[in-house]
This record gives sequence, structure tokens and C-alpha cells, in this order.
Amino acid sequence: MNTNRKYDLLTLGRSSIDLYSANVGSPFVDIQAFNAFVGGCPLNISVGATRLGLKVALLTGVGNDQVGAFISNFLQKEKVETAFIPTIPGSRSSAVILGIEPPDRFPLVYYRDNCADIELNLDHIRAVPFGDFRAAVFSGTAFSKDPSRTSMLYALEMAKKHDTLKLLDLDFRADQWNDPRSFGVVIRSVLPSFNIVTGTEEEILATFLTDHSQVSIKHQQISAPEIKGNINNAIQSIMDAGVETLVVKRGKDGASVFQKGKPETKVPGFPVEVLNVLGAGDAFFGGFCYGYLKGWDLYKSVRMGNACGAIIVTREGCANFMPTLEEVNAFVEERGGL
Repeated sequence: MNTNRKYDLLTLGRSSIDLYSANVGSPFVDIQAFNAFVGGCPLNISVGATRLGLKVALLTGVGNDQVGAFISNFLQKEKVETAFIPTIPGSRSSAVILGIEPPDRFPLVYYRDNCADIELNLDHIRAVPFGDFRAAVFSGTAFSKDPSRTSMLYALEMAKKHDTLKLLDLDFRADQWNDPRSFGVVIRSVLPSFNIVTGTEEEILATFLTDHSQVSIKHQQISAPEIKGNINNAIQSIMDAGVETLVVKRGKDGASVFQKGKPETKVPGFPVEVLNVLGAGDAFFGGFCYGYLKGWDLYKSVRMGNACGAIIVTREGCANFMPTLEEVNAFVEERGGL
């Protein structure tokens, strides 16, 4: 892996203002106030990795609006590189509203009509110097609609051309696709382009979703459905597509690593009391990228990801609450280390 590049990591895709319930435990209909944070899978990963010490840039789109200014201001304070983020006329920065009812109810609503990050186009990709990046993290939602979908395909071409490591967070959000089954059709077509793929069991099953009867909605939260299917077959199918490494996120049970010709490696998690699960997977990926780009082996890198994910589920929000390297080190030392 090339270590002599200007940046460690580029993340590509969605960003938003996140309005999280200030009344933890209250049913959504009884919420009286919200706290304003920022979010979106690639944005969260960029902040998480930056706080750990990587040099990271984010490619997203924002509207010419106060929400876009709110997002950009936060990123600049976090020292995430924003030079490649366009303000896209005629579009709006997106928003998410979330209820917090621990331990397992987190109803949310996406406001992504005419959202700026889906309007990323080929010229926005051309403006990114992929040769300056060691690695690039893509997210599944960025493939959901054009022009973003075609732009991500072009970005994959540019990353390959410049020998940039390509990682995919499956990031399945059912209501962001015209048909949840479309997610699998599109993602299966790009899997061979990626070196490393990560996702939950539900996201991996969604990659091979063919029948609506396989989906059951939990707590009216369509963006996080339960998907039925054979997880072992789905994992094998991803590996057969040519992916070098698959990391399956298993929540409190940690994660599993799959590589062709090797047995499954189970990496234990860190048991904690859950406040809010949203953002855990993004914190995981930020921690994983930190370890992997520092030259750690897969086990230790995933263990680092597990630690970051465990910390974030004890906190109220996502990007705003990503742990620093000092916090992660203290957390793992108290629990026996990585």
C-alpha cells in the first residue's frame, strides 16, 4: 500500500444535519426538543478517522443553504478536508430526525428529496486528485440514484487507475431505493471492484435480496429492516465475487473477517450499555481504517473498530461524539487491550 501520499483517506457520499431527540426514552410522538448534530455514513467515518489521527477528506454535496453551512463549519472545525465538497445550486442539504428509545428502538425519518449529495456529478469526481489518497471509502447509498450512481462508478475507475485502496460500507437504507431489491442488483455489479467490504448481516443479506417477502420492518423503521435469508451463502457469494476481505459487523458480538481460502476469524467486541446504536458501524469503520492504514493486521484493525463502535453506542449522536485516539486507548486498556 502506497504510504507516500498527501492524504490517508477519502470518504464519498451522503451528509446531513441530524436532529436527535433530546428526550431520551420518549416515544417519537412525545418528543419535545431536538439536538442538532451532523451525520451521514461517509461524514461520520471521515470525522472518526480524523479524530484518531488520519488525514482525511470528504467528498459530498451540500446545498446553498444554512444547513450546508452548518455541515461545512463542523467539518472545518474537525479538520476534515472540505476542498472537494461542492455547493450544488438548486439542491438542498439533507436532514435526518431520530428518536432515541434504548436499547432497541431508534425510529428515524430521512429528508432527502432533492438532496445535494445525490447530485454529485462527473465533474465533481474529476476535481478529486485520487492519486493523493491511499484509500477511498464508498457507501452503498451513493449508488442509489443518478447522477451520484454514475459518479461513484467513475470514482471507482479513478481509484483503480491511481492504485488507491477501495473500501465499501454497504450502508443499506431501504427507503433510499425505488425498490429495496435494487440495492442488491447495483451492489452486486460493483463488488468485484472493491478490496475490502464491510456490512451488518442484514446488509449482506440485502445484497442478495430478490423477494419482498424476505423483508420485515421492525418498529416502523424502514431504513433498518430485518432481512431473511442464509447468511453463510450470502457471505460466500460476496467472496466469490472477488472481494479480498469481507468484514461482517455483528454488534455486541464483535465482528468476523472472511478472506478467500482462509477460515473465518472472529474478533470479539467490547460489552457496553447501549444508549444509541446509530453511528456504531461508522465509528467501527473509522477505527478499522485507522488501524489498517497504520499497517496493523486485520485482527487488530477490526478490534480497533470494535472499540470505536462500542464507545459510540454509549453516546448520544454520531460524528459529534466520535472518540479521540486517547479515549480509545484508555477504553481498551481498561479492558485488557486490543
